[in-house]
Amino acid sequence: MISSPFTSFLARCLGRQLDLLSRSCLSIALAAAAISSTTVVAGSLERALVIHNRVAGVPPTPEVLTLMAGYIDGANGKTVDDAVREAMKNDAFYNVTLKNMATPWTNRDQTVFAPLNDYTATVVGLVHDDKDFRTILSTDQLYVGKTGLGLPNYASNSNAHYEAIEAKGLNLKDVLEPKSQSSLNGLPAEAAAGVMTSRAAAKAFFIAGTNRAMFRFTLMNHMCRDLEQVHDITRTPDFIRQDVSRSPGGDSRVYLNGCIGCHSGMDPMAKAFAYYDYKFDAATDPDALSGSIQYTAGTVHKKYLQNSATFPYGYVTTNDNWQNYWREGINSNLGWNWKADPSVPASGAGAKSMGEELSHSHAFAACQVEKVFKHVCLRKPADSTDHARIETFTNNFANSGYNLKQIFVDTATYCSEGN
Repeated sequence: MISSPFTSFLARCLGRQLDLLSRSCLSIALAAAAISSTTVVAGSLERALVIHNRVAGVPPTPEVLTLMAGYIDGANGKTVDDAVREAMKNDAFYNVTLKNMATPWTNRDQTVFAPLNDYTATVVGLVHDDKDFRTILSTDQLYVGKTGLGLPNYASNSNAHYEAIEAKGLNLKDVLEPKSQSSLNGLPAEAAAGVMTSRAAAKAFFIAGTNRAMFRFTLMNHMCRDLEQVHDITRTPDFIRQDVSRSPGGDSRVYLNGCIGCHSGMDPMAKAFAYYDYKFDAATDPDALSGSIQYTAGTVHKKYLQNSATFPYGYVTTNDNWQNYWREGINSNLGWNWKADPSVPASGAGAKSMGEELSHSHAFAACQVEKVFKHVCLRKPADSTDHARIETFTNNFANSGYNLKQIFVDTATYCSEGN
């Protein structure tokens, strides 16, 4: 006997006009009904359907539904984890799920309605290739479309290459391949810092301003913390720049109890971006569509020295050396250098080593779990049981070599149980 929820699913399919989507829905339902009366219970079918919809974002074919249900029931020594991995083989896992998860990280509006770009493509490529996801903030790689597809070449001043991939409807899992950033955008290999030095990130976060935006949005996107959540007024303020007033509105208490809490930790870390900028012609290209990332080794960009009269005795940036003052104090609970890697010190030079500092934290690993959990379970962790599982999944993520697919396996298995 098919259970009530599955009966409802079948009834909804039957009640539709038989357009292409309805016929697909109907074929899945009828195949599932036939299977449930023989070797596979309806609960396995329902769970397989949930897993596939949550992971791939589209319904499975009847054949894949049958296969996944069998895995859930332990056929041939398989498990629910194998069913999730089967769902991840679908093109839509890369074209829809991963793309929609990563795209908001690439722009200040945090919108999913942005074109495919080198940042998003690199996230998708790292996951597809089972790479250590921590390298997202330090690798000298970008993922581009393969040759022979009729695509414009990657250009440091254009997004046309990726827009063409999208316009042609190409499957991301089939067409992306890694190339060194230094061969694509002119950066020295030692200056390439994963998605932070992608063209998309530069356009969004290095444009104008003071380069603090790159640090803030990286913190938000990859450690799940905004500045208010790492506010600590006990840190030494010796690297706070001249452009920060020490008495906003004539009241120094605002600085001592507010501004210092973010800037004392952010400014010594954001020094890592001192040689980066996004250059464009404001007169002919006001939307900065044709700009490109610029790196001037040994020369600090003027944006770090602007508004020097605000507080002339503030810090003057002379290099890209950075320090992490948050390794002590309340923000030590972010779990810096979580696995005690001796190659990850609390200070260094440039964006690459600073990216390694961020990505080797417990907060970075847990953040990836929380983001995938939200996408797969369609909700945030809600109670002590959820949070205990988040910690377990975070450890599993680390033990897998920081393979992001492992998080999808864990969260889909957990949430398909009705959690």
